[in-house]
Amino acid sequence: MKKPKVLLVFTGGTISMQIDPVVGAAVPVLSGEQILTNVPGLDKYADFEILNFSKLPGPHITPGLMLELAEEVKEGLKNDDICGAVVTHGTDTLEETAYCLDLLINSPKPVALVGAMRNSSELGWDGPPNLISAVRSVACEQAKGLGVLVVFNDQIHAASEVTKTHTEALDTFQSPDFGALGIVDKDRVLILRRPAFREYIETSSVDTHVDIIKMAAGVDDRLIRYAVESGAHGLIIEALGRGNIPTYALPGISFAVENHVPIVIVSRCLRGRVLDTYGYKGGGYELRQMGAILGGYLPGQKARIKLMLALGQTTNLSEIREIFEKNFY
Repeated sequence: MKKPKVLLVFTGGTISMQIDPVVGAAVPVLSGEQILTNVPGLDKYADFEILNFSKLPGPHITPGLMLELAEEVKEGLKNDDICGAVVTHGTDTLEETAYCLDLLINSPKPVALVGAMRNSSELGWDGPPNLISAVRSVACEQAKGLGVLVVFNDQIHAASEVTKTHTEALDTFQSPDFGALGIVDKDRVLILRRPAFREYIETSSVDTHVDIIKMAAGVDDRLIRYAVESGAHGLIIEALGRGNIPTYALPGISFAVENHVPIVIVSRCLRGRVLDTYGYKGGGYELRQMGAILGGYLPGQKARIKLMLALGQTTNLSEIREIFEKNFY
């Protein structure tokens, strides 16, 4: 049988790193071709088209680069002989890039982001097995229509649901609310569930003037006011619990709304969605009545990506609310 063909896009990250003897710490040095020479048996599963996009650590990836990457992947997927794409990436911002690509790429062909928690100079470098699992996943017929995936430690996650949960563990990527979509298990790729829906934002621009502000006991509105006064076009509020904030921060919400700055409420909790359940002062009900938007299950970093793309499409607050709330409110 003819092997499937996969687009391999290399952006850097720990999977491309080695210990620099001068610096004494890990830095990205390996090209895509060099990584592939260290993954014996990968060509058993697919043929490849290789794109060396960048050689950057995760913290150096910007929303602008995510937009460029999305365009490159979209172009690659247009080729009839390409069945899907695998993108290597630094783990610190991997979930943000994965979610950005998921919102921007409207294709039935699967895309998987993958990386490593250990660099190639360490014992137990997890880059090669992760890369093999990612290639096998996108080459699997069942993966069609799943959108962008994150494949790590033989688990297959939806980009919209996954988050990095540990600074170093090999199983750091988890989907806290709903669990993995499937697994790579020896001889088979098993897709065990499919998300109920996918979201798509049609835009060719990204508004990077979106800030995240985290709530805690007794937090006031100084940072909210400063963000608005210094030019923020949108704000993500990582609220408490179900989507509530201290009363001291309420005037800042009013100030932002009066200045037509969209406010998206998410929770600082690892699991669960925000909802206008509580009617006390500072509760989610009051915030929504004031004009805040509920961010569903999204963590702050992903809500920021979504708001930046939404603002690239429209500045109409009703339309932005619809983008965020249509599936979870």
